[in-house]
Amino acid sequence: MTDETVTETAHEGVAQVVIYTTEPCPYCTHAKRLLEARGIRYREVNLARDPAGRAELVALTGRYTFPQIVVGDRPIGGFSELLAADRAGRLPELLAA
Repeated sequence: MTDETVTETAHEGVAQVVIYTTEPCPYCTHAKRLLEARGIRYREVNLARDPAGRAELVALTGRYTFPQIVVGDRPIGGFSELLAADRAGRLPELLAA
């Protein structure tokens, strides 16, 4: 397996979800579990294993905190924002391609 863990690509009609993580990071684990529980496929870029991904993260989000979730080309934030969107029923809207 490469340094970049690919869980799977997105379905047709659904924007690709990328989650930037590091180790150890309990919020990263929570975010991945939430995505998996909702059946949302994602690509994980683990910066503990792929330091070059940091430039990509900063270019997309302007942030250095983890996790960072990007849907298509739109950063949605970290675990707190993901959880809030889930609780508000907005995940399907965020994932629309």
